[in-house]
Amino acid sequence: MKIALYQGPPTDGDIERTLSRINSQLHAAATAGATMVVFPELFLPGYNRPDLHPRLAQIQGGAWMEHLSSMARNARCGLTIGWAERDGDGQNEDDDANSDDHHGNTIYNAATCIDANGKMIGHYRKIQLFGPMENQSFCPGTDYCVFDLDGIPAALLICYDVEFAPHVRALADRGVKLILVPTANPKGFEHVSRVMVPARATEMSVTIVYANYCGSEQGLEFAGRSLIVGPDANIIASAGTSETLLVAAITNPINSALLSTQLSDFTKGF
Repeated sequence: MKIALYQGPPTDGDIERTLSRINSQLHAAATAGATMVVFPELFLPGYNRPDLHPRLAQIQGGAWMEHLSSMARNARCGLTIGWAERDGDGQNEDDDANSDDHHGNTIYNAATCIDANGKMIGHYRKIQLFGPMENQSFCPGTDYCVFDLDGIPAALLICYDVEFAPHVRALADRGVKLILVPTANPKGFEHVSRVMVPARATEMSVTIVYANYCGSEQGLEFAGRSLIVGPDANIIASAGTSETLLVAAITNPINSALLSTQLSDFTKGF
């Protein structure tokens, strides 16, 4: 199986340009033989745009998802993408201002996986919200999402989630072997790509695809350093700090003797 990740500049609320960029990357990845492309966190409508999150967030099955499904189907390549999801009736905040029912204004930092047939096969809401902006913009998710991706048990996490060993452990306990992670990791936190993501992968014997931004958005500079890392902690593919489409095979044989046995060796009683 070949999988791709796209590391690119933030979208900054430009929806039409973003959809065009997604489409071009899907076709490029498909040409390279990939069946899935992972895009960054909150790629729609933008990460560091809390002003846009309540105004532009959409419900599942809305225009964004319809467009993305169509593009995946036409390119014959799936996509995983972060976006601002509105729960409930889908009314915008301004439309609902005079209503006593605010359920429609619950916003989640979400990620959706759409396969090459344009079908949604996974949907997840970020559990570990990071920092004041995310906690003010979003409600935390409560559930994991496990699905089959080309015969591989897969799951979604978003950015800060993957830094918590218990979340990755919970997925490994469910049989997951591949974790797709849209992220928005800022400059100054490069140790996450360098140390923490490989550590999570080898601790739990999973492959992790970690797709970050490069460049800056509204004064927030991103670290880049996206990567695909295998369960032996070896880096399968990695990016620098500029726009990049990484494509890599993730089914290469791995020497089982090099894999961690921590999950089976851990002694719970002391």
